[in-house]
Amino acid sequence: MSEFYYTEDHEWAKIEGDIVTIGISDYAQEQLGDIVFVEMPEISLDVEQGDEAGVIESVKTAVEIYAPVGGEVTEINEAIAGTPEIVNEDPLGDGWLFRMRASDAAEIQSLKSQEDYDEYVEGLE
Repeated sequence: MSEFYYTEDHEWAKIEGDIVTIGISDYAQEQLGDIVFVEMPEISLDVEQGDEAGVIESVKTAVEIYAPVGGEVTEINEAIAGTPEIVNEDPLGDGWLFRMRASDAAEIQSLKSQEDYDEYVEGLE
């Protein structure tokens, strides 16, 4: 079983205790193309599940990043500010975007498992 959960907007969430690490899926980074800028949320920002938390800009387009769960932003990936291409190179690892303390861990149950997400993406192609 995968440790990642996904939204239909192609964000992923990885849970470690009450801390949730968030990024975008490999599918999303492929669709975006070369990422040139990431606008991160402010640390200590409180968001509800589904709220806009940032923006990713690529050579093709700009897309919003939505919070897969509600909570407080506790950390952002500072490395991305200077080298946003990390998101293209390793979207599920070093290309993570931000971390937050989940306010309701049960919200994770509304996200897709790896298997469900893979099926969802297949339906988009």
